[in-house]
Amino acid sequence: MDENFKVLISKEELEARIEELAKQIDEDYKGKELTVICVMRGAVFFTVQLTLRMKTKLKYEFITISSYSGTDTTGEVMLRTDLRDSIEGKDVLVVEDIIDTGRSMSYLLEHLKSKNPRTLKVCTLANKAERREIEVPIDYIGFEVPNKYIVGYGFDIDNNYRNLPYVACLEG
Repeated sequence: MDENFKVLISKEELEARIEELAKQIDEDYKGKELTVICVMRGAVFFTVQLTLRMKTKLKYEFITISSYSGTDTTGEVMLRTDLRDSIEGKDVLVVEDIIDTGRSMSYLLEHLKSKNPRTLKVCTLANKAERREIEVPIDYIGFEVPNKYIVGYGFDIDNNYRNLPYVACLEG
């Protein structure tokens, strides 16, 4: 591990909380089919680990948006890759790695609502409420995190450090 990182959420804490979230989502969608939208690339680890623990019948979709360059947000959200299949009339769960300012999620939810899903809920691994500029509905939250730049378990700096098995913050 880089000496400038401090572990915030251990591998064991991640696994335990993801198990809890999977059970909660299964309970909420009992007897239904769910379309899980993974927000690429950061949410890949979380989406896989979450859905492997779920018993709900589900389909996967992927969408790519971006608003960061390095550790700084550009302030502009761009849709890079849209959904492949229709979500009209479906129960949809958006799985995101982190929600901070709310700008990206607000953009994404408006985009998805225009596709007329039956229900639309949000699950995020990390919530950085201190940075919130636009309030967005979050139905399932893994962890509250401080207003620090985090890496690991899907979080990155210029696509590096995603594969750390824990969540760490940059120090100094």
